[in-house]
Order: sequence, then structure tokens, then C-alpha cells
Amino acid sequence: MKLFISFIVLFSSLSFSYPSHWWKKIDDPNAPSWEILPHEADRSKNEVILSKRNELGIFSNFGHSPFILNRDKYASVEGFWQMMKYPEIKKTMDPRSKYDYPFNRDEVAMMHGFEAKEAGDLANIINKKHGFNWVSYKGVRFNYKDHDSGSKFHYKIIYKAIKEKVMQNKEVKALLLKTKGLKLLPDHHQKADVPKSYKYFEILMDIRENLLKKKNCKKLI
Repeated sequence: MKLFISFIVLFSSLSFSYPSHWWKKIDDPNAPSWEILPHEADRSKNEVILSKRNELGIFSNFGHSPFILNRDKYASVEGFWQMMKYPEIKKTMDPRSKYDYPFNRDEVAMMHGFEAKEAGDLANIINKKHGFNWVSYKGVRFNYKDHDSGSKFHYKIIYKAIKEKVMQNKEVKALLLKTKGLKLLPDHHQKADVPKSYKYFEILMDIRENLLKKKNCKKLI
């Protein structure tokens, strides 16, 4: 009986060991329509929103968390994503290089937050005008919205980018492990049929699970 009570006490303490502000009620009449606020998560189901209104916002692709991928530097996953919409200057056969873009690829790679997103939106306008329904990475052209080979390739490189972001930033890695036991949810509304690469929260949970497995294995050795 004492053991059972001890278990209940331990379980309760673990359930409430997370910072309460992760679920803080936000009364903001100017909140954008795309945003899902922290208090909209169901804490009783161990849900938490990766809200930009607190430290969990670092997990957003917008988060300023520099990393290196395949020897190239990026200021954020968003910068990496949006960069692919711009011409590859070193690839002389890139047909996009014939047109004027507001930034070059390296400049976008060093952006984060809404600046990076807006740079991508500007590229979208140009690409749509000239019939480019693809992006590119290291010379590989693909349509990341095709729900086929393009989406699979995009998921693979976005997963790798998010993983490098976590592994190369100690504070990000530590915070991710701190969310152990929680279901991570996005802070913005997404369509049900978006490609897997859009679901950064699921990618983060998979990375977290693998980190915890390695951590537990080390304890057993």
C-alpha cells in the first residue's frame, strides 16, 4: 500500500514538473488568425504548444538557432527551407538564374523568423510567374508538395536540418529533453494534407525519442 501511494506521489510530481507558463492563458485581441495559443493545448492529455510566446518557440522553424549542414551555415531551419526557392548561382544550368530575385541564396540562408518566410514568399511570386513548381538543393530539383518523391526527399533533408539544429545547440537539445512525456503541437493551423516535412513537431518528437533511447542505453552500460 505504501509503495502504491509513493508511486502516485511520484507520478503526480512528474506530471506537474513542467513550467506552468507553457500553458499560460493569453488574452490578446490582436492574435493573428494563424496562431494557436499556449492555453489551447489540453494539459490533461500532456499536450503542449510550441508557442513563439515562450522559450518553446525556439523549436519553430523560425527560431534563430544556427547550424551547419553539409558544410553550409544556416541561421534557422526556415532560412534553409526558403533558400531552396532561390537560384543556385554555382549551378549555371539553373533556369531561375535568368531572373531577378530580391535576395541571393546565401542571404536567405542567414535569415530567420518572419524575415526568412517573407523572403520565400517573394520568391514564390517570381517562381510562379515563370512556371517553376520546384525548388532545389545541391543541384537536385524537386516539388516538395507532390506527395511523392519530391515530398519524400524534402522530408529527408528537413529532418536532417532539424536534427542538426538540435544537436548543435546545447540549449535547444536540453529544452527538447525537458519536454519528455509531452505531445508537441504546432503554434499555427495546418491543413490536414500537408506533406510530412511541414510537421516539425512530429520530427522533434522522433528526435527526442531517439535521444532518450541513447541516454537510457548509456545508463545500462
